[in-house]
Amino acid sequence: MVFARVLRAFGVGGPTVDTILPNPATHPGGTLTGEVRIAGGEYDVVIDNIVLSLVTRVEAEDGDALIEFHRVSVAGHFTLPAGAREDIPFQMSVPWETPITHLAGKPLSGMTMGVRTELSVAKAVDKGDLDEVAIHPLPVQEKILSAFDHLGFRLRHAHLENGGIYGVRQEHPFYQEIEFAAPPELTKTIDEVEVTFVADPTGTEIILEFDKRGGLLSAGSDTYARHRAEHTESETTDWVSKVEGWVHEALSP
Repeated sequence: MVFARVLRAFGVGGPTVDTILPNPATHPGGTLTGEVRIAGGEYDVVIDNIVLSLVTRVEAEDGDALIEFHRVSVAGHFTLPAGAREDIPFQMSVPWETPITHLAGKPLSGMTMGVRTELSVAKAVDKGDLDEVAIHPLPVQEKILSAFDHLGFRLRHAHLENGGIYGVRQEHPFYQEIEFAAPPELTKTIDEVEVTFVADPTGTEIILEFDKRGGLLSAGSDTYARHRAEHTESETTDWVSKVEGWVHEALSP
């Protein structure tokens, strides 16, 4: 699939920019490869900088907002003559903590992610629209999420929360929650579980938040559990049994 969004910068007669992503799918810690194509307009311009950024939608108390969380400069400090064209290949790294937008090949409800092209000319900056990208889970993340599905948990949606998780080292000022409804046999105890991944080059932290139901004499409460899985464990672990153990441990009196 190829995205070719045209950014018409700086008025009539100015340069245009196409960002080409032949394969807009990747995973945390992966790369996005493509090409920025700049076509000169009716006059010469000095391109100060061309920046690609990853942008996503984050929930906050004052409303949702698009947040830029990763920037890469791909070119700059050159003159683009009128009518000329420059094709600039790029390879953009994707941070390990990048939230996932797809699971089992399908979009996750509630997620927005894209690459934005920013062109700077004469100290003026023009930001283009988002070119959508698909962030698929790492193998160990997919195995864990699939295990919840196998155990009868039903995927609801995902979203990003502004802020950090206590005791967890994070590079980004937000974290993802992937929400599953509890299976029928557990609905008297819990309503849902929210799964958060914070990945790094060797593995991923798994933070589980269980929404416990209240009783006649007690209010509902949240129970948290934290685990870690190395990337090398993805094919050597019985994840259904592992996740089932995590659930029982968290719900034990």
